[in-house]
Amino acid sequence: MIIVHHLEESRSQRILWLMEELGLQYEVKPYARNPQTRLAPSELKAVHPLGKSPVITRDGKVLAESGAIIEYLAETEAGGALSVAPGHAERADYLYWLHFAEGSAMLPLLLKIYVGMLGEAGNPMMMMRIEPEIESHLSFINAALGAKDYFVANQFTAADIQMSFVLDVAGLRGGLEKYPNLVRARAAGQARPAYRRALERGGPHKMGG
Repeated sequence: MIIVHHLEESRSQRILWLMEELGLQYEVKPYARNPQTRLAPSELKAVHPLGKSPVITRDGKVLAESGAIIEYLAETEAGGALSVAPGHAERADYLYWLHFAEGSAMLPLLLKIYVGMLGEAGNPMMMMRIEPEIESHLSFINAALGAKDYFVANQFTAADIQMSFVLDVAGLRGGLEKYPNLVRARAAGQARPAYRRALERGGPHKMGG
């Protein structure tokens, strides 16, 4: 049995989505954020020393990092239906989007959130650097997606699940409405039955609104 250690309003929502798409049996262990700091509770450190989510446990094995979890399960479950196999013409694109989400896209979005939390103490000069970076990344993704709903050969893959958190955070803090291709792709993902089932298992997810 797989246990998904699910922190509210976090990257672990996309792990629940992956589980539903793959049709896996799993248990959700929920964790609430500290209402003042918005940090994860210390109980998560009993699962993984960094105390962050997502984390899954399976037969005594602990696996962290959403990219690693998604890549591993997509390749080993459901006959690899949500992955792109080595040697396939679209393999490089698949790996690119799977890792671009956290490797490039999330940093400026997270910086905007963190600097914004400082209120008046936030450095205006930092925001002047952050906003163009967000615009650059979202414009790039919007152009690369074009008229497609999905990132790899217009076929739904685990890369779309991994990219979903980027679109969620951009929708909440980054001005996603300026990028119609991304709005359309996000809606296509959220319309999938497995996405809706993941919301039912994980509870309220305002970033998905």
